[in-house]
Amino acid sequence: MGNDDEQRHRDTPEPAHVPVMLERVLDLLAPALREPGSVVVDGTLGLGGHSEALLAAHPGTRLVGVDRDTTALERSRHRLARFGDRVSLAHAVYSDIPRVLDDLGIDRVHGILLDLGVSSPQLDEADRGFAYSYDAPLDMRMDRTQERTAAHVVNTYSAGELTRVLRVYGEERFAARVAQAIVRRRAKEPVRTTGVLADLVRDAIPAAARRTGGNPAKRTFQALRIEVNSELAILERALPAAISRLAVGGRIAVLSYHSLEDRITKRVLAALSTDTTPPGLPVPLPDRQPELRLLTRGAEVPPERETERNPRAASARLRAAERTREP
Repeated sequence: MGNDDEQRHRDTPEPAHVPVMLERVLDLLAPALREPGSVVVDGTLGLGGHSEALLAAHPGTRLVGVDRDTTALERSRHRLARFGDRVSLAHAVYSDIPRVLDDLGIDRVHGILLDLGVSSPQLDEADRGFAYSYDAPLDMRMDRTQERTAAHVVNTYSAGELTRVLRVYGEERFAARVAQAIVRRRAKEPVRTTGVLADLVRDAIPAAARRTGGNPAKRTFQALRIEVNSELAILERALPAAISRLAVGGRIAVLSYHSLEDRITKRVLAALSTDTTPPGLPVPLPDRQPELRLLTRGAEVPPERETERNPRAASARLRAAERTREP
């Protein structure tokens, strides 16, 4: 539900609560959820919009909702209360889906949804420190029970470590300049707020480069958020872990909001949908046949009518696959 372009549209009142690409997600997962007793996992529950629609569309389906954000879990608990014992919620990172399922006594599931990135409430609540447009404490924790914050990263990482984070996770061309500006500033006093950091970044980036591409702090804030929440490392672990619990015929749908997430998703799904029989053998090896069948041609994007209604959906990329055999 979240992405870094969302910050430019934070003042849009309704779209903050609109599930991204909802109709297409429902279409893709529906064939796997038609049988009574099916189980769907929403690994990034957020406000529960996708989950609510899935439960309403499939009265025989049970939902397991997972989120690392305790505030999101509490809101979804209220939103989904009408579905009673069809809903089980867990405070966990989505790479822990297998453990959550084990705790519930569930072996295989029939649908998995991962809606990556930062959620609308996290962006819109100033005190969370995700958005550069609000002056707030440098926090950026999706799970506020964890210790590491953006302030910790900004004030303790070396210039070299900061440069790496900004370059790799933010794809920031001027990563070294921004890192040096942060180090110079914190030598005088710690960088504690989003407003101070946004000003530092703006001043560190050459004027000519500031004229295009939106707010110059966008890439730095994305990079810090990814570092604070270990987003890419978790995604690398989560995709194979979640897919391992899909039943044959089960489906997974993944919504990404920037190229780094989408690249990982593409690579994992492609690897599991490829025949790995060594070249030259006369017949395909059964244990080397694809585990998945891709359901989307590349990454699908929202229709124009959706992005007009909900600008926060603009950078969404959707990929989906179906399990074709046991691993």
